[in-house]
Amino acid sequence: MRSPSAAVALRQARQHLLEFGQCPDGLVDARLARSWQRSLQGGLLPTGRLGTPDNLERQALRQLRGQHQELLAHSRPVMEYLFEQVRGSQSVVVLASPCGTLVDTCGDPYFLGKAERVALTSGASWHEAQRGTNAIGTALAEMAPLEVHGAEHFLERNGFLTCAAAPILSGTGQLLGILDISSEHSRGNPHTLGLVSTAAHMIENRLLVSGSQRHLRLHLHTHPEGIGTVAEGIALVSEDGWVVGGNRSALALLRISGAQLGSIPVHQVLNANLNDLLARHHRRPDAPMSLRRHDGLPLFAQLVLDKRTVRAAPSAPAARSPDDALAQLDTGDARWQAAAAKTRRVLDKPIALLIQGESGVGKEWFARSAHQSSSRRNGPFVAVNCAAMPESLIEAELFGYSPGAFTGGRREGRLGLLREAHGGTLFLDEIGDMPLALQTRLLRVLQERQVVPLGSSQPVAVDFALICASHRNLREEAERGQFRADLYYRINGLSVELPPLRDRTDFEALSLQMLQAIEPARAIRLGPAAMAAMATYRWPGNLRQCASVLRTACAMLEDDGETIELHHLPDDFRQELARIERYAAPAEQAHAPQNLDELSQSAIQRALENCRGNVSHAARLLGISRQTLYRKLALRKERQGQANR
Repeated sequence: MRSPSAAVALRQARQHLLEFGQCPDGLVDARLARSWQRSLQGGLLPTGRLGTPDNLERQALRQLRGQHQELLAHSRPVMEYLFEQVRGSQSVVVLASPCGTLVDTCGDPYFLGKAERVALTSGASWHEAQRGTNAIGTALAEMAPLEVHGAEHFLERNGFLTCAAAPILSGTGQLLGILDISSEHSRGNPHTLGLVSTAAHMIENRLLVSGSQRHLRLHLHTHPEGIGTVAEGIALVSEDGWVVGGNRSALALLRISGAQLGSIPVHQVLNANLNDLLARHHRRPDAPMSLRRHDGLPLFAQLVLDKRTVRAAPSAPAARSPDDALAQLDTGDARWQAAAAKTRRVLDKPIALLIQGESGVGKEWFARSAHQSSSRRNGPFVAVNCAAMPESLIEAELFGYSPGAFTGGRREGRLGLLREAHGGTLFLDEIGDMPLALQTRLLRVLQERQVVPLGSSQPVAVDFALICASHRNLREEAERGQFRADLYYRINGLSVELPPLRDRTDFEALSLQMLQAIEPARAIRLGPAAMAAMATYRWPGNLRQCASVLRTACAMLEDDGETIELHHLPDDFRQELARIERYAAPAEQAHAPQNLDELSQSAIQRALENCRGNVSHAARLLGISRQTLYRKLALRKERQGQANR
C-alpha cells in the first residue's frame, strides 16, 4: 500500500497531466510519467470508454500461440511454479507476446473471473496504445521490469489491479515476450517484482540452453558455486571462437553489450582463447575453470559441449602442443585451420607434403612453420625456388658436384641443396616449373634416398622431410604431360590447399598480425575506412601484395601515429580502389536505394558478395551480429516471397 503522501503526489501528478499535458518533475517515477504521457498522447482518457474489444478470435489466437510455441513450452512450467509461490493471494500469472497480446494465463479461479472482466485473458492486447499504463504494456515500452500499483494505471477501470512484469529476452537481446503477475491491489506483495524478474531469467536460461545446439556454452559466475544457479551467466561461443549470444548476466560479467555480440572473440574478454578452453575442458570436464576478465576480475567458468555441436575438441592431435609454429600463423580462417590440422597429422611420418594455392598465399611461410612444428625443427630448412633458378644451374645446385666436375665450378666442389637438407626439411617451391629431365633425377633420389653428385659415381645417402609447393594444378599438368605423373604421385603424400586472401574470413586478425611483424614496437591498427576497403579488395597478389601495402602505409604514418587511414595507403593502391568503385557505380546507380530499408538491404547484399557468401565475415564487416544479419536475411526472403505471391 502506498503512503498518504505518495497517494497525494499521485493525484497531483495526474491532475497536472490532464491540465497541462505533462507530469511535473519529482512527483512520480520517471517511467510512470513517460507512460502516462504516451497514453494521453495516444488519445486515451482515464475515465474514457474503451473501443470495441480487440480480443483475438480462436483461430487467430491459435496461430499466435503456434508462432511462439517454443516460448510457451519453456514458460509454462515456470509459470506454474511461479503461481505456487503466490497461491492464495488471488493472482494470475500471464505470458504476453512481444506485441503485448496475452498468449497464456495461470491463476486463481476466483480472481480469473475478475480478470476476465478487464480482459486479462488469452487473446487480449495489453499494449499501452490499447490499455494505457499497465505493467505488461509499459514493461514492453520501457524494455525493463516494473510494477504498476492501483491508481498508477492510466485507465481508472484498471485501478483495482497491482501488476508486476518483466521482459523475456533471447540470447541476442531480442524481445521474446513479457511475464506478468497481476492481483488485486489490496493483496499486492512487495516481493512480486523480484519473483517475476527471477522467473523471467529462468525462462531466458531455458530457452538459451535449448537453442544452443550449434554453439558451445560457457557458464560463468564470480563464485564456482554460482554456476548452475539462476544467477549464472550463460554465453554462447561459436565454433571459431566468437561470443555470439548470452543472457543478461553473461553480458554484465563479460562487460559487453548486446550490440557487440558476434563481433568480439572470446580471447578479447577473457584470458583464454577457444582452444585453451577446449583443452582445459577435456582434461577436467566437470571442474569449473579459473579465469580472469581482461581487467583482472576473477571469474569461474564451465564449458558445455552439446552432443550436436560440430566442434567438440581441438582439431590438432592431443599429443601436439597447440602453441606450435603452425598455431602462431593461425588467425582464425577455417580453411587454413583445416590445412594445418591435416599437416600436423603427417609431420614426423614418411609422407611427403604438397602445398597448393595461388602465388603469394603464404606457401613458404606454411612450409617453414610445418618444419618448425616437427621433430626436425633443429635441422636445416632448405628452400629451393624451382621457378627462379636458371635451368643451366639447377641440376648442379640441387645435386651438387665433385671437385673439378666442370669448368667454372668451385675448386672444392659443392654439396648441393639436397645434401644440405640432410637431417632437416627440403622445400621445393614451384616444383611445377622444374624441367622434365630434372624431374626424372629427383624421382630417383626420392625413391632411393641417395644422391649422386655431378662428376661422381658414388651415391651419398640423404635423409630429409620433403615439402613441395606449386601454384599450378599438378594433377592437370601431369595429365597433359607437362609434369611427370610418377613424380606427382611421389610428392603428393598429402595435398593441402591454402585459400587465397580474398576468400579468407580472418582478414582483420591477419592484417593485425602482419602489422605486428612489420612494426613490432608499435601498436598499429587499421582505421574503419581502411579496414573496410582492404577487407573487400580481391588481392590478386594475396598476402605478398597485402604485406607490401601495409609496409608502405606504416612508413607513411606520423612518428606517433597508430591508426592507418585511407590517405596512408600507397597512391597506386588507392587509385585501384577508386577504379573498382567507379566500375561498380553504374550498376549500383541503375537500382539506387530509395529508402533506409533498401539501403540496408543493398549494403547487406554487397557485403555478402564481397565476402563470397561468408555470413560471419559479412556481419563483422557490417558491424552487426550474425544473428542480426540472419534476421535481416530472413526478413528479405519473406518480403520476396510476399512479392512473388
